[in-house]
Amino acid sequence: MIIRHSVEGRVLHLSFPHDLGVADRAAAALQIEALLLERRPQRVQVQLAVVDPSPASFSVIARTRRLCEYLDAPLSVVGPASVASPVTPAAA
Repeated sequence: MIIRHSVEGRVLHLSFPHDLGVADRAAAALQIEALLLERRPQRVQVQLAVVDPSPASFSVIARTRRLCEYLDAPLSVVGPASVASPVTPAAA
């Protein structure tokens, strides 16, 4: 699968294991659509693989947003889990 997912209560968690390309876009959108229509979640969370997603990833997020609006399920989109915070110099 292009999209990973898990269900926690009525929350559907989706994650992109990598940034999507044009070749992955349609398959990812269809997978998400099938999951949303099958599970009918109360909320949806999408976790991106990168800080600066590709246009194909944005396209899939836009389609997911429209589907979530249709299902009255709030959507949240978060960045990658392993984003390192900037190192600040120690006080002298």
